[in-house]
Amino acid sequence: MRYTVKQLADAAGVSARTLHYYDEIGLLKPASLGDNGYRYYDHTALLKLQQILLYRELDFPLTDIKAILNQPDFDLLDALRNHHKALLERVGHLNALIQTVDKTISSLEEHRTMNADQIFEGFTDEQQEHYAQEASERWDPTMVRQSNHRWKGYSAQKKATIMAEGKQIYSDLVAQMDSGHDSAVVQTIIARWYQHLRYFYEPTVAMLQGLGQLYVEDPAFAANISKLNAGLPEFMRQAITVYCDRLTRA
Repeated sequence: MRYTVKQLADAAGVSARTLHYYDEIGLLKPASLGDNGYRYYDHTALLKLQQILLYRELDFPLTDIKAILNQPDFDLLDALRNHHKALLERVGHLNALIQTVDKTISSLEEHRTMNADQIFEGFTDEQQEHYAQEASERWDPTMVRQSNHRWKGYSAQKKATIMAEGKQIYSDLVAQMDSGHDSAVVQTIIARWYQHLRYFYEPTVAMLQGLGQLYVEDPAFAANISKLNAGLPEFMRQAITVYCDRLTRA
């Protein structure tokens, strides 16, 4: 059976433009072209698109997906089994996050204060690593691999120390918000935040500025940080801007 672009797009829940783009970059080529110029996809293409969407669900960039699928020894069944395992792990992680959200809602409704450990319950070290990688990927994909390598080189105890340090930095920022984003005490905490990022990668000034924007504009970042204080994302953006201005003038 052959599928047109529209038929495949409707079945897979993607746009026709996405399929055209996948064709342009050589990620998913149609099985044939009709005399009318239409692209036609076969069952093999459907299975390949499923793989692409599964890898995208696991946050793989398109360049990496293309490299994986083009490997001579790529095994579809092995890939599906790995997807199954990874998705089950994600389900467990999401269930933990749902519980954290429920607890946070209850604490706000009942006017109870949650400590940092409770607020970040369900956010594993791997998830925090992912946030750092997501930010670096916007500038240099190579940095993602370097960050991965750096993180995996730490011991379990070191990772726990890094995570605890990160939580403390955010908690300290919330405690000092009344001081003003350009105050000396807040700028000292932002300097600690900058040093903390270096556990994952070496950020440039442009990256720091980009992170400030990311904390406000990206739903996942903003939602996570807002749980400590609703005004923290914007406060951090302003504080980071001041810190970066001082770096460039130094």
